[in-house]
Amino acid sequence: MDFEVPESLKKPLVVPQKTLMGAGPTNCSERVLNAMKNPILGHLHPECLKIMDDIKEGIQYLFQTKNKATMCISGSGHAGMEAALVNLLEDGDVALFGTTGFWGNRAADMAQRTGADVRYVQAKFGHSLTLEEIKEAFEGHQPVIFFLAQGDSATGILQNNLGEIGEICRKHNCIFVVDTVASLGGAEFRMDEWKIDVAYTGSQKVLSGPPGITPISFNERALTHIKNRSTKVKSYYFDVTLVGKYWGCFGPTRIYHHTICSTLLYGLREAIAVVCEKGLQSVIQRHMECSFRLQKGIEVLGLEMFVPEPSQRTATINTIKVPSGVDWKKVSEYAMKK
Repeated sequence: MDFEVPESLKKPLVVPQKTLMGAGPTNCSERVLNAMKNPILGHLHPECLKIMDDIKEGIQYLFQTKNKATMCISGSGHAGMEAALVNLLEDGDVALFGTTGFWGNRAADMAQRTGADVRYVQAKFGHSLTLEEIKEAFEGHQPVIFFLAQGDSATGILQNNLGEIGEICRKHNCIFVVDTVASLGGAEFRMDEWKIDVAYTGSQKVLSGPPGITPISFNERALTHIKNRSTKVKSYYFDVTLVGKYWGCFGPTRIYHHTICSTLLYGLREAIAVVCEKGLQSVIQRHMECSFRLQKGIEVLGLEMFVPEPSQRTATINTIKVPSGVDWKKVSEYAMKK
């Protein structure tokens, strides 16, 4: 052989124990970690498919939906974002993106790559979007889809009027896509009641599951929109009409779509089960109470929250203004060591 064995791989794996306090991933419970020690299953073993069915029912509970097209995308939260957009958008479609931080822009970048005509409605710095701002944007742009993050992990801003926005989208015959990656389980979310057409979330945030597998749900309105496309979905891997057949969303017959990671399924299944056992409302309330206590403690220290209006702060992402004269990079480096 021309190549030597790497010296780094002659040493044992060392993984430090850290308290994860960032936007995600979060620490997994022992129950979740132990679940992922189970033997690998094949992606079409009946036992694996049963676990997928368990997860599907759990996601429906978390999203508060009866959508049959409820499944997981194999990939991180970005995969859920891209799957939503690539299925819904065709060349030239007007796509409107609400921006309250970072994620509206990231989604817009993805949409632009699909050939969409990207437009924006920008919130005021440190604030969520108002209904008036959204209505004005709809009148001006007449979008095919509207994307919004319920909680933006870059700013800690919570968009808490999703029900009213859902009504606006129906009035304009627009598909409503909501990113709940950083908010689900820490804020109320009612997919069916609020007329949200597509939603996805992160396994590694509030759920405290492993990263790399993304829950997502499409309602009948979104599926009809996809069915009526004039062109094929531009991604085979993210085509939800195919992924959904693998997940058993459209009938008893399943297809081979890709080799899913059974280990991630075990971890996600148990993470969702923990939330189900505690009760979704109880989990949300606990996050809200912990956030409130943290915010009060921050104020006692003489520091200031980044989002001025308490009702617009996510309970899961508590952002603090860096005081004048403090090097934020040094603070971040210190925290990373812990």
